[in-house]
Amino acid sequence: MILAVIVGLAIGTYAFRLAGVVLRERVALPTRVQVLLPMAAATLLAALAATATFTDSGVFAGVARPVGVAVGAVLAWRRAPFVLVVVAAAATAALLRLAGVE
Repeated sequence: MILAVIVGLAIGTYAFRLAGVVLRERVALPTRVQVLLPMAAATLLAALAATATFTDSGVFAGVARPVGVAVGAVLAWRRAPFVLVVVAAAATAALLRLAGVE
């Protein structure tokens, strides 16, 4: 059963990607839609990041995780190396949890 679901999703994903290549010249999107599509993708990613930052199983994740994400965001904004960003964000959240801040 699980294998059938995985194969079905793989076929669907491939079909969507193939449709984009095949239909590129046949479908003309209005200029307004072409302008809004990149913003829609960025909005979707921001919403996903916010959900992962602030919630855990549908409830508030606590203060430690958002503070860790904020530390990582500031370091990324300051163009710190990726490894430093990840380690600093994880260490911040871990130290806050160790200190009893949830």
